[in-house]
Amino acid sequence: MKSLKQISFLMVMIILMVSFSQCSTAQKLQKKPPVKIGETYAQKWVAGIQEGGSGINVFIPVKDTAVTLDSIYFRNQKVNLEFNNGDQAFYIGRFKIDFNQKQDIILSSDMKEEAKNVLPKLKEEMPFELKDDECIITYRKGSQTLYFKISNIKIKQPLHYPSAPPKGQ
Repeated sequence: MKSLKQISFLMVMIILMVSFSQCSTAQKLQKKPPVKIGETYAQKWVAGIQEGGSGINVFIPVKDTAVTLDSIYFRNQKVNLEFNNGDQAFYIGRFKIDFNQKQDIILSSDMKEEAKNVLPKLKEEMPFELKDDECIITYRKGSQTLYFKISNIKIKQPLHYPSAPPKGQ
């Protein structure tokens, strides 16, 4: 009887711990971005050659660079952000899509040759539920990672790159 009480107490404690751990991500979502952000947009692209690749780039224009943005969650993927400080400072997240990607598969009777095949990447568990026009941006403040959401991301016309550069270039 005593062991049954201990087991039930242990089960209740585990359930409580799991339920509280789910709240930690939601509490870190900031209401306001740490920097002033311009109109965020996404744009698909496709290479002009077979197996050249394709993807979606998300552009986040920033008005100041006081805080460094780290990574972006968008359409069930996460990538690191790259900073571009041209005429207009912006961050870009580059998401690859399976369409038009080169896939080398080695088929051989020699197991050592087949072992060189690249394993498929496992999908990372997404800590957020997002619509197709939303993303979550991460940034660091000291040793703490913080998050904020951008909604209403505009989708621009896709870029279709040519298969070869124009003649004379």
